[in-house]
Amino acid sequence: MNCAAPTDVTFSFTGFAARGGATDHHADGWGIAFFEDKACRLFIDNQASARSPIAEMVKNYPIKSRNTIAHIRKATQGSCALENSHPFQRELWGRHWIFAHNGDLQDFNPVMSGVYQPVGNTDSERAFCLLLQGLRQAFPTSQPPLEELFATLETLTREITQFGVFNFLMSNGQALFAHCSTHLYYLVRRWPFSTAHLVDADVSIDFAKYTTPEDRVAVIATAPLTDNEVWTRFAPGDLLMFQHGEVVAQTSVPVPQKVLDKLKNPSLDASASASRVSPCAQQPGAVDPEAVAALQSWGE
Repeated sequence: MNCAAPTDVTFSFTGFAARGGATDHHADGWGIAFFEDKACRLFIDNQASARSPIAEMVKNYPIKSRNTIAHIRKATQGSCALENSHPFQRELWGRHWIFAHNGDLQDFNPVMSGVYQPVGNTDSERAFCLLLQGLRQAFPTSQPPLEELFATLETLTREITQFGVFNFLMSNGQALFAHCSTHLYYLVRRWPFSTAHLVDADVSIDFAKYTTPEDRVAVIATAPLTDNEVWTRFAPGDLLMFQHGEVVAQTSVPVPQKVLDKLKNPSLDASASASRVSPCAQQPGAVDPEAVAALQSWGE
């Protein structure tokens, strides 16, 4: 979520968290990051968000932020361990950076310079480290203007997307970057605000009671979170930059044919297929039988 003014996510997160093992298959961990200027509060858990006590705390703790990234994991690579839970966090140019990925990068083993190294064993964290390594190499001393940063991010994304499905959200607290390989939607709420109803829970809220004409909120998700608002679908390859609750830059990154084929046949996509058993299910005690049986939102 990217906002013009600090905003809490308790409404959207209520529906989003349900997709982590209750209304959808992403039961292999979750996390959420709230930016406060250049630093952020990060909560991660390797339990399913639908059953996580930490998720319950977040639902009832209205932390306000201009940039928030949440993720529910469906593991395609890597164990069901805390270090593999998204979002991931690193420092660059004296700011925290946050990253979450939905997809599956095959045979992706980039050479790391040593400054950024993965803690876990996911393709997602390797991709994040490679993005930051590329940004640091392009601008070694200080952060460039966001327009230059966005252009470099496009080049780096173009390289990584050749390895497979690479839907991601990324932020440094100043802007939120979103890239779509297969599935991603967004909406912008602005004045005059109306009532929204969640897809995953019978919960509604009249935003007009809590907002002002200056408020503006962009919400990005793999699938629409509400059923009575107009969501815009990303085209495959879209890379967008959000600031102050709206799209301020947009470009397109070519998507490999093998990835486009997964749009036509979702059974080919390990990050979207409900029939594929999570690697977490192979670890004794890692996932309960109900979660394995239920085995798209944000997945690993």
